[in-house]
This record gives sequence, C-alpha cells and structure tokens, in this order.
Amino acid sequence: MKKFLSVVSLGSMLAVGGVAATLTGSISDVNCGAKHTAGTEADQKCVQGCVNGKGAEAVFVHDGQVLKLSADSKDKVTPFLGQKVRVNGKIDGDTVTIKSIKAVKS
Repeated sequence: MKKFLSVVSLGSMLAVGGVAATLTGSISDVNCGAKHTAGTEADQKCVQGCVNGKGAEAVFVHDGQVLKLSADSKDKVTPFLGQKVRVNGKIDGDTVTIKSIKAVKS
C-alpha cells in the first residue's frame, strides 16, 4: 500500500508542473500590471506605449494575478496589448505559455 501511495503522490506532483487551461484576462505590461484590465482605449494606449515605446515586458493578467509570458508567447500578444483576451495555453508557476489567443468583447 505504501508503494502505491508513493507512486500516486509522485504522479500527482509531476502533473502539477504545467496546467493546461483556457483563461480570460487582459494583456498588460510589467510596470502597470493589473491596472489595465478593462480593455479601454486608454488602457490600450498606455500598454502599447510602455511595451512598444519604453521596452517594458508584456504580461497576462488573470483574476488579479500577473503572469509572465514564455519566450515563444511574447510575439503572440503584440496585437492584443491592453485588450481583454481569451488564452488557451499552459501555466507553469508564474509563467504562461500561450497556444492561442483571441480578443473578447468588454
């Protein structure tokens, strides 16, 4: 029985390493974080200015949690800076890897 529980526990820990999910949130920048989650025109201008103009990193904000973007996800969010989005991807710790992304209505 102890062997069985050990194997189940180990399998559970490995499965938690990356959680695939569909999440709704917004694309912001590391400086402003969760300040720009409404997807308004003002939000878009600010985030675009910080990312494109000042070189800030883009981030994904979901339920107030600010998640970093994996290296291969950064180009995918560029058209959605400051917008509300639905993301299909995988969360690993504080980083999200985006498989697909689309804008959602406010």
